[in-house]
Amino acid sequence: MSPDDKTEQQTVEGVSDMEPSDGAEIDKTADAADEAQQDDDTTAPDTTSPLGDEVSRRRRVKIVPVVLVLLLVASGALAAWLYVVQFRPDEQTDAASRSAVDAARDGTVALLSYKPDTLNQDLAAAKSHLTGDFLNKYEQFTRQIVTPAAKEKALTTTAQVVGAAASEVQPNSAVVLLFINQATTSKDRPDPAMASSSVLVSLTKVHGTWLIANFQPI
Repeated sequence: MSPDDKTEQQTVEGVSDMEPSDGAEIDKTADAADEAQQDDDTTAPDTTSPLGDEVSRRRRVKIVPVVLVLLLVASGALAAWLYVVQFRPDEQTDAASRSAVDAARDGTVALLSYKPDTLNQDLAAAKSHLTGDFLNKYEQFTRQIVTPAAKEKALTTTAQVVGAAASEVQPNSAVVLLFINQATTSKDRPDPAMASSSVLVSLTKVHGTWLIANFQPI
């Protein structure tokens, strides 16, 4: 055998000896990686398991009622605030307007309605709705003009308010617009004479009661 043949044989034998060894090392490395992966799979939490879903659902169920309660509390507080800040003042203003309109309506009907047979009672009832200088003027007017004419001509007047609206309302004063139909009869004219008019009635609150302080035809 030549030296070259010996060298080639030794090279082949060396390569043959290394192959099994390298293969063993690769297999061991792969096995170790598999074992590590299995360990990781064992220790890692399974977030996709039914138990994990159940826990998540329970947490959501607990959170939802709390949010609903907070929303209800917030909406209730908002409603209370709107009632106190907006609705109550509006409600009080509406009540004052209705009270002033009713007082103007009742006082005007009493002021413009009377019969000869009940003249003194009718005039006294009308004066109970009046105040201030207007009361003094009404007393003078009825004494000098209304009373003699009503007794002499048997005048009967009946007033009806067909429309009313508050023009201005303050805590102690108000102005109300009234639309009035009035029918008048006498012994000379038994058929009613109809008249329509509109007036601005000014009112003043005296001891908590609305009284007419001025009566202005427009």
